[in-house]
Amino acid sequence: MLKGADLDTVSDEIASTGLATRLYEDLTAAILAGELAPGAKLSEPAIARSFGASRAPVREAIRRLQERGLVTYVVNQGARVSQPSAEEFLALLDVREAMEGMAARLAAGNMADHDIAALEQLVAGHRGEIDRNPLGAYLQDDPETDFHMRIARGSGNPILAELLCDQFYPRLRLCRRLHRTVQGRGSEAWREHLRITEAIRQRDGELAEILMRRHIRSARAALQTALAGGGASRSA
Repeated sequence: MLKGADLDTVSDEIASTGLATRLYEDLTAAILAGELAPGAKLSEPAIARSFGASRAPVREAIRRLQERGLVTYVVNQGARVSQPSAEEFLALLDVREAMEGMAARLAAGNMADHDIAALEQLVAGHRGEIDRNPLGAYLQDDPETDFHMRIARGSGNPILAELLCDQFYPRLRLCRRLHRTVQGRGSEAWREHLRITEAIRQRDGELAEILMRRHIRSARAALQTALAGGGASRSA
């Protein structure tokens, strides 16, 4: 049985872990919103003072950010917000094609009917954004309205959903902030979302995977075009 001192130690560890999680979530949000710019130094003392925390949970939060690829450690400079290269973005899209293709195939077999109906509503609702700005971006920064996250969660595979939603997508969003694609890609992406959704509704896993893979390859090709010609509009 734990003694009083031991209980205090356990309580302190739980509190520290909870604070580290909150720090990690707050810092992640700040990085993805651009409040902490790429290359910005993360000062442990400054963060600790800002949150009224000790250095231990701050260090743990920064370690988690490093694991997610949102922060890099620079020798003699410390932790800084990552600045993903175009090559890294392209590499992420290669991995994304495989993972999201699998997620779409599994979702076609595993998503509940009401979740598919909600996905159809979601995509239909995005049309207003496209109609208002046909040449603009098609961004889904809110996890609750993100097409790809809905499919990942609907895949029925908790490991795949965790890899995509918790580890992969934050890193991808950081890349999106730094690298842009060709005008009009948003409209194309939305139409591709419609076709993927229809395949899932029909419970055609093979077609859903093919269409999702094509969708990601199109995004990759748009990025390559932008990098070659200096495109000015973000990808979806």
